[in-house]
Amino acid sequence: MKRLNIVCWSLLFLISCSDNTKPEGLLDEDKMVNVLIDIHLTEGVASALPIAYDSSQVLYKLLEKEVFVKHQVEDSVFTQSLRYYLQYPLIMDKMYAQIIDSLASKEIEGINKKGDEEIF
Repeated sequence: MKRLNIVCWSLLFLISCSDNTKPEGLLDEDKMVNVLIDIHLTEGVASALPIAYDSSQVLYKLLEKEVFVKHQVEDSVFTQSLRYYLQYPLIMDKMYAQIIDSLASKEIEGINKKGDEEIF
């Protein structure tokens, strides 16, 4: 019984001491969603071009840098933020629901624009 008490108190102590606060300097969820949307669009562009795989990887890295400039985010901050959010599947699931909705909306907009063009 005494051992069980010690184990229970130890677990309670460890749980109470764990720090669940978000580290400073991370992107907030909305900013992360916006950056990830552009990252996925960039990946799509780089992979859809009829160029060699090695060339598409080089192109992707250049386009990715432009995404970070556009959103005024350093790549290290993005990477650190991604690592943090990947620890929380429910948060990532919520963010990717927004990302998928946004990408689907952009796809529909693109289809509608293409349908509105006149063919000569």
